[in-house]
Amino acid sequence: LYIHSCLWFGYFDLVSPSVCYSGAILGRSETQECVHYNYNPNPAAIQENRGNRSGIETCAGEKDKRRHCFATWRNVSGTVDIVKQGCWLDDTNCYDRTECVETKESPDVFFCCCEGNMCNQKLFYTPDNTQAVQSKLCDSNTKLSTSNPVTPKPPLFTTLMYSLVPIIGITAIILFSFWMYRNHKLAYPPVLVPTQDPGPMPPSPILGQKPLQLIEIKARGRFGCVWKAQLLNDYVAVKIFPIQDKQSWHNEYEIYNLSGMRHENLLHFLGAEKRGTNMDIELWLITAYHEKGSLTDYLKANVLSWNELCHIAQTMSRGLAYLHEDIPGLKDGHKPAIAHRDIKSKNILLKSNLTACIADFGLAQRFEAGKSAGDTHGQVGTRRYMAPEVLEGAINFQRDSFLRIDMYALGLVLWELAARCKAADGPVDEYMLPFEEEIGQHPSLEDMQDVVVHKKLRPTLRECWQKHAGLTMLCETIEECWDHEAEARLSAGCVEERVVQMQRLNNVTAPEEIVTVVTMVTNVDYPPKESSL
Repeated sequence: LYIHSCLWFGYFDLVSPSVCYSGAILGRSETQECVHYNYNPNPAAIQENRGNRSGIETCAGEKDKRRHCFATWRNVSGTVDIVKQGCWLDDTNCYDRTECVETKESPDVFFCCCEGNMCNQKLFYTPDNTQAVQSKLCDSNTKLSTSNPVTPKPPLFTTLMYSLVPIIGITAIILFSFWMYRNHKLAYPPVLVPTQDPGPMPPSPILGQKPLQLIEIKARGRFGCVWKAQLLNDYVAVKIFPIQDKQSWHNEYEIYNLSGMRHENLLHFLGAEKRGTNMDIELWLITAYHEKGSLTDYLKANVLSWNELCHIAQTMSRGLAYLHEDIPGLKDGHKPAIAHRDIKSKNILLKSNLTACIADFGLAQRFEAGKSAGDTHGQVGTRRYMAPEVLEGAINFQRDSFLRIDMYALGLVLWELAARCKAADGPVDEYMLPFEEEIGQHPSLEDMQDVVVHKKLRPTLRECWQKHAGLTMLCETIEECWDHEAEARLSAGCVEERVVQMQRLNNVTAPEEIVTVVTMVTNVDYPPKESSL
């Protein structure tokens, strides 16, 4: 079978000169015969006479059903390959079509159907959005004849779009990847992984070459995860940072290595190490391990007595007061004032006797006389613990401003303690984070701005707390810590003194209550005792 084809963008007309019938009447509505062709690419099938077959197919079917002719073909790089031609069953899409025309825009496989004997002898491609002029390729007297067709060209814009968009997209991805790589390198220069003093390589003398065995993950945070580990016969905590967070690791390491950072109410630092090579590097901080975990974890599982509340509050505020203090003349040098900038119950750890110690100094900022605070970003920390001025972005970049931000967050942690204390009459609520009752567990920055800045709301102080002398004083302290005006907030040292007073007040009040009970009992008349004389 020889097939001669001609293809234009808007129109093409296919025919086999060896299958041209002068007797074909295309206008007939009833279809009895169709051009038949079946393409089989299998060479073995062709040798067995089961391959490409062509000829005329007589259409059979029910009398009350209409019959049609069809054709399918492909257009591969301008070459037209007919796949099948033959009879087609009743199909409303083929009704009253005297010519076999494909109208879809650039299909994978072209298809057309029509009514009338041998109507699939000529195939036309006329997309809906173009106008094609038909051109005869075969009739009964000539093998090939053509008219001068008007050949519409494809829109230039469409061609350019299909050609350029993928190239532009790939180029943009490559440029963006290169930009990210460059920024990554600039943000974390190699010098931030120190190899000389005061850096952690070689390992800190406290660790030396002692074996360190990781046991289990205890917590996950913004900059890494915390493992429980074994160092010889002792348990330690290992905070592991991925290489991309080495700025936080480096900052925390430097804070721990400042003069005067050994304090009962600050997490005890043991050393630092760098593990791995190249991009598999992990940065480790090794500290003391406290089995009770964070204050958040403890409050979820336990309620507090009044004395436990006071002990935690006092040791927590004492640690923060020491952190905030500028202390010259220490044996190992001058301790600068330090703002934590991420005070929250998750960063307060509890020792076995419920003594609090402050942890996680990845965002901490030190203030040394005669030195600027450096390139400090004001809006850092955990959203729900952010002070109003932080949420507004209206921070005065001075030492006292940063210390007052810590005090706002301390007020929220004190509220968490009060909410889980059983000293007051009435039920103790389930543990909730600050503002969880108002805006849920995952507040956005906009949520916090609306509640804290615009509405000036704070977590609820329960009415029953006002019936307990100590809790009443604690509520006053909390309100002075989270005051909307930063200058009006208490200092950490003042909070520590208040807690001591609260505990004394309750200890004085309790015996009076006992005496009252005893007085009531001793008012009963007893018979006179006999004299021993």
